[in-house]
Amino acid sequence: MTTVAAKPALGSIAARLERLPHSRWHVKVRFLIGAVTFFEAFDQLLAASALPVLTKEWHLSTGQATFAVTSASIGMLLGALVAGWMGDRIGRVRTVALGVAVTGLASLAVAFSGSIETFSLFRFVQGLGIGGVVPVAATYINEIARSDKRGRFVLLYELVFPAGLAAATLIAVWVVPHFGWRAMFLVGVLPVLIAALLPRHVAESPRWLLARGRTQEAQETIARIEAEVVRDTAEELPVPATDLPDETSSGRLSDLFRGRYLRRTAVLSGLWFVAYYVNHGISTWLPSLYTKQFGLDLTTALVYTLLSNITGLLGTLVVALLIDRIGRRPALIGALVGTVLSLGVLALAGATSGSQVAVFASCTTFFLYAVNAGLYLYSPELYPTVNRAKGAAFGGLWNRFGVILGPVTVGAVIAAGGSLALVFAQLAGVAAVGVVIAWFAVETRGKTLEELNS
Repeated sequence: MTTVAAKPALGSIAARLERLPHSRWHVKVRFLIGAVTFFEAFDQLLAASALPVLTKEWHLSTGQATFAVTSASIGMLLGALVAGWMGDRIGRVRTVALGVAVTGLASLAVAFSGSIETFSLFRFVQGLGIGGVVPVAATYINEIARSDKRGRFVLLYELVFPAGLAAATLIAVWVVPHFGWRAMFLVGVLPVLIAALLPRHVAESPRWLLARGRTQEAQETIARIEAEVVRDTAEELPVPATDLPDETSSGRLSDLFRGRYLRRTAVLSGLWFVAYYVNHGISTWLPSLYTKQFGLDLTTALVYTLLSNITGLLGTLVVALLIDRIGRRPALIGALVGTVLSLGVLALAGATSGSQVAVFASCTTFFLYAVNAGLYLYSPELYPTVNRAKGAAFGGLWNRFGVILGPVTVGAVIAAGGSLALVFAQLAGVAAVGVVIAWFAVETRGKTLEELNS
């Protein structure tokens, strides 16, 4: 194994991470963090799957149903704010573990809720955990990936998120009709077990340790990772590069809003809002639209919703395979254009049948999930280590605004007697705004995190 002299420079740690070949260590870490993200996605969509049953059981009005599905989103908004600070303060792994524990325990409380008020309260608490985990987990995965393959590495990990959404719908197809909606939330308790495993089996980010001034701990952590990679590959590691720049940042939150970072933050905020406004404007209401607007039975409605989640999974896979070749900016622009076209066709066609909505909504999610996954890769790339979790979480703050306002707007249009064509037309209009914003995105393909933030 090549010996690397210890020196308190971020470039040395980064260079040692950059020279690591893909190994079982990467697979293990990506699996454990991926399992967390899978269940966070699973828990995020539980309310949408349960909503048709809850509406009948508790005789909910449209306003109450909207409140039920957006309460978790409000929690996610606050959770993103707190977790961004915690991720940069106490570490990526500890923050993720804490958020997962909150999510799982709150899911247990939701399962035993006896009214829409207690249901919404505990979904809010659950949202605090979900909102905190996902951006910080993505930040961690970015920090251990090599720059030349970071897009594929991160986005193949991000596949677990749409997989979790699809699993939530797939399990709901069988569980909700046979065992009721409460059983779904009992399944959502499982992440608590993962929370206990993370700190023991996943090393803290060496980049973060060094940025916090914990130089010796950073050197020891990277040395353990290197030793494990060498055992896995049975090959000597190449000599690390010596010319990687050091990052320059004070680590203050205000740094996100000045200099070159102002443009980055503004573009990210707009893209996050657009992507999740459109995504949740569709996904939250789909099961209920199928049952209430088109008179489909619950099983058919959930199967149609599952179809949309599966195409979203395919969209994430496609962008994972392409994004290191074509770049982040072209991928985001192309996926947003596809979203506009899919929704525009549905609006012009008039959304006259459940099957028609299922087909074009599935085309929409193919592109939307590609945008969402791309943003989880793109956001941490744009900020230095000391501010990376805060920057990624601030983007998450705007996606929560989208998550809240998208379903609320769709619910308001439906409650006011507006047509489904109008619903999809306004979603297409918002997506078109996203295309314009994406033109101003900075390209990050092939550059190390330090090169992007030096």
